[in-house]
Amino acid sequence: MAEPSADRPILIFRGDNGNNQQWTLQKDDLTVGRGEESDVVVPERQISRQHIRIFRQGDSFYIEDLNSRNGTWVNDEPLKDTPRRLYDNDVITMATVAKLQFVGSGATAPLPFEVPANITDGKLKLDRAARRVFVQNIEINPPLSPPQYRLLELLYINSGRVCTRDEVVQTVWPDVFGEGVSEQAIDALVRRLRDRIAEIDPTWQYIVTVRGHGFRLENA
Repeated sequence: MAEPSADRPILIFRGDNGNNQQWTLQKDDLTVGRGEESDVVVPERQISRQHIRIFRQGDSFYIEDLNSRNGTWVNDEPLKDTPRRLYDNDVITMATVAKLQFVGSGATAPLPFEVPANITDGKLKLDRAARRVFVQNIEINPPLSPPQYRLLELLYINSGRVCTRDEVVQTVWPDVFGEGVSEQAIDALVRRLRDRIAEIDPTWQYIVTVRGHGFRLENA
């Protein structure tokens, strides 16, 4: 599995029904479009086969429209014939049907799911600001690894709901989403997280595997 590249910008595509994807811009010159020949493929019929180009000049990234049929907008402003510099959190709209968010290098990517206003606490609690985890008011120490914490945070926020394996990959390994993460890697991460929780409370199965679907947190 490739290591995430913290010094590279990313593109985030937010689709319907939470079908989100994101790509790390590993190349300094790439195309986005509907066609398989594009470096980043967005499968919407209104988008041209090669719709936009994103390229690097110096320390900055720029975007240009590749004579697309239905146009491109950056922050609701039409992209004309001249390339435009991209800044952190710029929103790129292609053909009015697909929106991509540009997250600059070094910036923190937003979570790929919406955080509800209220979360019902159980025996397992997260201090999300400090990234601390408590089971029956006892803190897990040493702290969880970053992948373990991101997985637990996903399940915690969606407590009682099944989180699919794709959601796990997208949350835990955002830089390699789309390149593929093996089921064995996911299962190994879940197993290690269960073991860490069981160090404090071995009497309850907090993380339940729902075969064929994904994982669910049962926060007693």
